[in-house]
Amino acid sequence: MAVEFSPAALDKFNEVIARYPKKEAAMLPVLYLAQQEFGYIGPEAIDYVARLMGQTPARVYGVVSFYTMFHMKPIGRHHIQICRTLPCALRGAQTVTALIKQKLGIEPGQTTADGRFTLSEVECLASCGTAPMMQVNDDYYENLTEGKISEILNSLK
Repeated sequence: MAVEFSPAALDKFNEVIARYPKKEAAMLPVLYLAQQEFGYIGPEAIDYVARLMGQTPARVYGVVSFYTMFHMKPIGRHHIQICRTLPCALRGAQTVTALIKQKLGIEPGQTTADGRFTLSEVECLASCGTAPMMQVNDDYYENLTEGKISEILNSLK
């Protein structure tokens, strides 16, 4: 399947590129744009971005595979990211993960069969003072308890 930016995304691409002295420096925002446009950054999107950026597909793949904010396969409509760094771990991140695994029937890195939820464990989400916490899509949920988690998951269904 060949992918390419829509006219609006191509305009945005050109706008992003113009803000940087070197095209290569715009790699992260361009990849973010590609993810917004295509939903994830699969092999076809990697090849497309490489051509646009004047880079090799291997270079683009290296960037995509390094950063956890980029997805190389489709994810659920609700992407649940649980912080597992030390402050969250000390305040119960493992319990949060176990509870969500039980409720959704998936392991970290998996998506529910209906495509609604993807569960990920991630490094610091910069909310250490309100641990344990998780991010669902662009929203933070902090000071999590079993009750809060159930309430959050029920509101997403």
